[in-house]
Amino acid sequence: MDFELTEQQQLFRKTVRDWVEREAPKSWANELEKDERNFPHALFDKIAAAGFHGIGIPEEYGGQGGDVLTQMILARELARSLAGLTWVWGITSFAGGKSVGFYGTEEQKAKHLPAIAAGREKWAIGFTEPGGGTDLLGGMRTRARKVDGGWVVNGQKTWSSASHVADHVLLLVRTADHGAKRHQGVSLLILPTASEGVTIREIPKLGMRSLGSCDIFLDDVFVPDENLLGEQDRAWYMLLPTLNNERIMLSSFCVGIMDGVLEDALRYLSEREAFGGPIGRFQALQHHVANIAMWRDQAELMVYRAAWMQSLGRPCGQEANMAKVVASELAGQAADLGLQILGGMGYSAETDMQRYWRDVRLFRIGPVTNEMARNGIAEGLGLPRSFG
Repeated sequence: MDFELTEQQQLFRKTVRDWVEREAPKSWANELEKDERNFPHALFDKIAAAGFHGIGIPEEYGGQGGDVLTQMILARELARSLAGLTWVWGITSFAGGKSVGFYGTEEQKAKHLPAIAAGREKWAIGFTEPGGGTDLLGGMRTRARKVDGGWVVNGQKTWSSASHVADHVLLLVRTADHGAKRHQGVSLLILPTASEGVTIREIPKLGMRSLGSCDIFLDDVFVPDENLLGEQDRAWYMLLPTLNNERIMLSSFCVGIMDGVLEDALRYLSEREAFGGPIGRFQALQHHVANIAMWRDQAELMVYRAAWMQSLGRPCGQEANMAKVVASELAGQAADLGLQILGGMGYSAETDMQRYWRDVRLFRIGPVTNEMARNGIAEGLGLPRSFG
């Protein structure tokens, strides 16, 4: 069994790591994250200039190519410094690049993929609603009514990351009555945020602050027919590969955050002195960093397995759920322990450890709660479905 990255993958990893050290160091990420009211456009533009928005987009559409393993490497290396701000890259990659690439018509691909790869378009996701997070389909009230030439949409979405600066939102709407099966009758629309009737409001939150999370209000919004993405009424069936990809990418963020936590903890243990020498000589603290390293490597293996399976086109829903649960929970433990190692400095906004700790807390809640992911894992093991 080969656990090594290929020579090309190792070179790409070094390229990204060198770029992060030079263009997006932790000190800058900390300053960006503190500026809660301003989306980090400069970071988005730097990522575009490096060509990273084109990772995963075929070369014929202006991208850099690469598979899910390439994206996993990029996500991890970015998160080592940027933590939750890695979504500045990830949200457009997932909502735009992956979704249009998977389900778009030739016209939609030609229109959007080159613009995404070049950093000319920002995308967001509009799935969650006030009455439906985990129970998304049961709580969905956003409806699209068919009219001549398109759809008229009414409803509300919430927790839509970066939609206040996005050009387009990947919008999940109900287009038909679902009868007994709630996953039927839902469709994906490409919503231009400049459309008449769209109102977007930011939500204050604990972490990932400058990224912005928003409510989207939709009042008689017209969306043209050519903005239907994929097959009408069957969006949920289409979305499963995309949702698996999102969970793999989020798990990669968590591994990258653990890289950053371990890096900062080891530096502090070698520099901080107490009782006549560096505190890294104390066994209790050595055990703490040993735990962080073991958790990081455990999560890494699970994420690699899920990414490898998806890169081969194999079903990987079970593995993606497992990786998401394990990586997010271990990253939370690692960040909490890292904060404990730094003591008072870990609690200070001047260090990055508190940023890791705040950002990683979200990943046990979204994009799917770990409880719901465990439900899916149990169902995959042959147990009765425990939810509607």
